[in-house]
Amino acid sequence: MLLLVTADTHVPKRARDLPGQLWREVERADVVVHAGDWVDVALLDEMESRSKRLIGVYGNNDGPDLRARLPEVARAELDGLRLAVVHETGPAKGREQRCARDYPDTDVLVFGHSHIPWDTVADNGLRLLNPGSPTDRRRQPVHTYLTARVRESRLSQVKLHALPAR
Repeated sequence: MLLLVTADTHVPKRARDLPGQLWREVERADVVVHAGDWVDVALLDEMESRSKRLIGVYGNNDGPDLRARLPEVARAELDGLRLAVVHETGPAKGREQRCARDYPDTDVLVFGHSHIPWDTVADNGLRLLNPGSPTDRRRQPVHTYLTARVRESRLSQVKLHALPAR
């Protein structure tokens, strides 16, 4: 199972649309995960229409229309892998311990908000992933997103992709 993981798209405030490379990945993926800060419900509509399966949450920049359609925390089981998605996890300091406590029955936690790619494992084995942002790199050198594979309860081939400068 191929996963595409993105967050903090901020369309149309930070970009008019997602990069073409990301749309191609959306259409190719078995599951698309979006960790919030969509900004406009039109992007959610388009991503739903172009995805085989979409798992998304709202972020702090998402208004009532998006909050009416998306949860604060989403959970799914993907071929036995227990996935949770949330926008914010708090400060980087202590993140692994805090998330291990708050998501005890989770194998992988995807989060956004910081626009900073993140890939760590907590003491209890919880994997934490942040794909960065494909449209608003802030202090990062490039725009980014993640892909990964899921098979028999295992996450593998996690890859951070850099997008070309626009």
